[in-house]
Amino acid sequence: MPTKKNLTANRASLGHRIGYALHHPNRVPHYLTRAARDLWLRHRHTDHVSYYRAVMRSDTRADPDTAVGSRSRERWLALGAMQFDYLLGHGLRPEHRMLEIGCGNLRGGWRFIRHLEPGHYYGIDISPDILSAAQDTVVEMGLQQQLPRLTPVRDLTLRFLPDAHFDVVHAHSVFSHSPLAVIDECLAHVGRVLAPGGWFDFTFDRTEGEEHHVLREDFYYRTETLTALAERHGLRARFMDDWEELPHGQSKIRVTHGALDT
Repeated sequence: MPTKKNLTANRASLGHRIGYALHHPNRVPHYLTRAARDLWLRHRHTDHVSYYRAVMRSDTRADPDTAVGSRSRERWLALGAMQFDYLLGHGLRPEHRMLEIGCGNLRGGWRFIRHLEPGHYYGIDISPDILSAAQDTVVEMGLQQQLPRLTPVRDLTLRFLPDAHFDVVHAHSVFSHSPLAVIDECLAHVGRVLAPGGWFDFTFDRTEGEEHHVLREDFYYRTETLTALAERHGLRARFMDDWEELPHGQSKIRVTHGALDT
């Protein structure tokens, strides 16, 4: 669960960066490498999607597991199990149709694919490179007969998907890497593809201080900013308190069409 100190810190400020470097000198070389890459990619890619696609291409070449934010294979498996167990305990059933936004290399997705009926899992991602790694995961886990669909996208308008089709939409560690315009685009269109009674769960990096980003890769938002954005598009949003109890470091919001269940 995030601490109060973490929730009020501005990680983009010079003071925070100096303090972090003094307390974690071994991490400075990695940060400087990221900063140099950021400058180069920002020069080559002016829009966020193409910029982050290039980030994912670079990270996936090094290691698909760390590219999706897992420091080891063991952590990759643990975070995927955490996502799966949470959704299973909050209503996910085998007959549901599920859309996973930012499915990555199927850290949680392979468990969803195994649980759902064949053809009921649809994963999308802006990175063709990480989707190639997702295909490797399908083979590794022996899930070919489940017929998962994995599709690269250029944006989050979801315009190629059918109306009222998905019972569950899921986005883990996507909005934590997205500027507000990308989140707004998703929330403007996700309601169209949600089936009646369906829900959209997404995680985000929460702050109770000033909203900020670090190297255009990590974005920190106030809860009320995202819930108000969902409501602006005619959706209901609820902060999921019980998700905070798990050891993952992010927060979660559930979005629905109408009145929320208790």
